[in-house]
Amino acid sequence: MTYETIRYEVDGPILTVTLNRPEKLNAFNARMGLEIADAIHCADADDAIRVVILTGEGRGFCAGADISSGAGSFDTAEGGAGGGNFGDTATRGNEGGASFIHALFNSRKVTIAAFNGPAVGVGLTLALPTDIKIASDKARFGCVFARRGLVPEAASSWFLPQIVGLPQALRWCLSGRVFDAAEALAGGLVSEVVTPEQLLPRAREIALEIADNTAPVAVALTRQLLWRYSGAELPFDLLKVDGPLVMTLGSSDDVKEGVAAFLEKRAPNFPGRPSQDMPVGYPWWKQA
Repeated sequence: MTYETIRYEVDGPILTVTLNRPEKLNAFNARMGLEIADAIHCADADDAIRVVILTGEGRGFCAGADISSGAGSFDTAEGGAGGGNFGDTATRGNEGGASFIHALFNSRKVTIAAFNGPAVGVGLTLALPTDIKIASDKARFGCVFARRGLVPEAASSWFLPQIVGLPQALRWCLSGRVFDAAEALAGGLVSEVVTPEQLLPRAREIALEIADNTAPVAVALTRQLLWRYSGAELPFDLLKVDGPLVMTLGSSDDVKEGVAAFLEKRAPNFPGRPSQDMPVGYPWWKQA
């Protein structure tokens, strides 16, 4: 795919995906959703990429949906001006809906959101499936849907409470107000706030710590276990999954390398490749 709304830049084990409509504060449209999804799928297929950083060009991360067509920007009726602002409707396999959410949630790579500026509406919700979130002190956030007559989209009514808890999610979503990076940190939305100059270097530092020290297959499996089971009412379904995984991985070359590297006090060189070495039964949620 030729990218028109993002930049795709690989530097060593890190892919940086930059939302790239700075003249519109990187306002979201359906094309951007398709391109984000494609970029994540490309990263999944490239074993040299270990971590994906998602950020924005210019002053904003993403100012929300592109409403330049006016009051009809969200009208999905025939002839409506901007129904695509609800997100792309591409399908991949049997998964319909917003394909960028499916891609981020199912990613085999760690994803880091580096909020360089305002992230409002879908500009925030598109990044909720990322694993690690840090922000510039210039960033602003808002779940503004109720102020536009809408409800939270992109599955954010699930993601946001998973990240910050239901009381905080209710407070932000029901008021629809915009809040600063300090409040985002206090509320648990982001884990760090740094200066604008420190943002991408810090994101890369986090990414390299992961890339240099962890097994790619183990990381791909771990993020799925955490995302899919952290909100479960009981732990017993998880026991049916993580037990067999531990048994399978225990005899793998990755585990042998991890133990050897620890004993020999050297950096590990894990041979497992997420594109083709995932254990039998993966993805287990599609076989349940």
